[in-house]
Parts: sequence; structure tokens; C-alpha cells
Amino acid sequence: MNVIGYIRVSTQGQAKDGYSLSYQYDEICSYCQEQGWNLIHVFTDEGISGAKIDEDTLEVDRIGFQDMLAALSTQSIDAVAILNTSRLWRSDIVKVLVHREFKKHGVDVKSIEQPTYSIYKKDPSDFLINGLMELLDAYQRLEISMKLSRGRNKKAQQGGYAGGRVAFGYKAKKGQKAIEINLDEATAVKRLFELKEIFPDWSLSELAYQMNDDGFTTQQGKKFTKVQIKRILDRRPLYEGIYLYGGIEANGLHQAII
Repeated sequence: MNVIGYIRVSTQGQAKDGYSLSYQYDEICSYCQEQGWNLIHVFTDEGISGAKIDEDTLEVDRIGFQDMLAALSTQSIDAVAILNTSRLWRSDIVKVLVHREFKKHGVDVKSIEQPTYSIYKKDPSDFLINGLMELLDAYQRLEISMKLSRGRNKKAQQGGYAGGRVAFGYKAKKGQKAIEINLDEATAVKRLFELKEIFPDWSLSELAYQMNDDGFTTQQGKKFTKVQIKRILDRRPLYEGIYLYGGIEANGLHQAII
């Protein structure tokens, strides 16, 4: 059976609690070897929430996940191996989206910690067990979020870095109050907004093609897709010096790029 793996962490806390990327990777490799499965590749998302989606396109907003879907469409894959289902989703809407994409390719989920789980199974006991596990995940996530939100909101109101994944074009250093410019990525951001101004009618795909033709790459050193292009364009206020966090908008302490 041909299998690909998927691993994800969203916070440093998960790494400390035993969900580090290396731990997940080793567990998947060992499990596949024990089962006699052919593990082709392991896709990774680091520092990304399992509940994040692109609301406009209704897609799972994770680069590693999107790369995995691309592999499913071009290779003969039977299953995706994971440590547990919370690595794939942490909200009902994301769960629905994952199920939809996997079923398109006839792929099932093989969870190490939930060995009976299947996206095709309708057994009542499995439904109850997995539902309770997902509710517990959601409860823990909400509890942590409530504890951290007050401090993050205060930082955001002052225009400082409130945590989370840093936008393309910037970098964050431990102990710094504000994000800093990543010179190579900032050049790509400037070029994209120049193209958008010169060719306002171009589609996202056309902009991505030109960025790739100009030799620019994503944070992972890969070619731009329309998803990454839209993400950058949507963050124009940030690149103009405005810091946005949740519903908070403040003059940023960071340097503007455009």
C-alpha cells in the first residue's frame, strides 16, 4: 500500500507536549514500517493552526497541506498516515474540507493513535469516540486561546508583534517588540504590488506566473501559486505599516514595505 505522511505543529507548546515535528515523523516512519506500507513522502506544516481556512475559496490554508493534495492528484496513493486526526483538522469546517478532498482521490486516513478511524466508516461507536476526542481538542484550544488573548491583544493595540505566523516579507526575532523586514522577501512583495498596479486586470494565476518567471520564490523556496499571491495582496495594510490582529487595527511599530 502506498502511503504519504502529514505532520503539523502550530505552537511551541505542542512541541513540548510531545507533538514535535521530529516525534511525529519518527512515529509515522516506524508505524508504516511495521505495517509493511510504502511511505513515499512526509509533508510538513509548521506554526500553522489546524483550524485555519481561506474563507473566500473554502480551502485549507496550509502550504504543506496543499502540496500534499497536489501529490494525491498526481500519484497513486492509498492513505495519508498521521499521528492523530487533530494534525489534519481542529474544527468541523476543516474536517469537512479534508474529507471532501481525500474522498475525491479515494484516499483514507491512517491514524496511529486512532487505529480504527476511517473517513468512510459510519460505525456509531467510532463516531462517538472520535467526536469526543475532537471536542476535547477544541476545548483545550479554546482554553489556551483565552489565556493568551489578553496579552496578545495588548501588544497588537500598541502596534507590536502579537504572535502567530509572520507574514511573507517579514521576520520575527525573540525578544523584539515588532517584526522586521526580510530583505529578499520584501523585494518580492514590492514586485508583486508593482505588477498589480501595472496590470490591474491580471488574474491571481497570471500574477503567480510572472512572479515565478521573475525568479521569486516562496518562504519554502517553491514557486508561487494563486493561494500565496492572494495572501500577500490581502495583507496590503500590513505592508503599508498598519498592524492588524483579529479585530484590532493600529499603527504598526514595524517598517512598511510599500
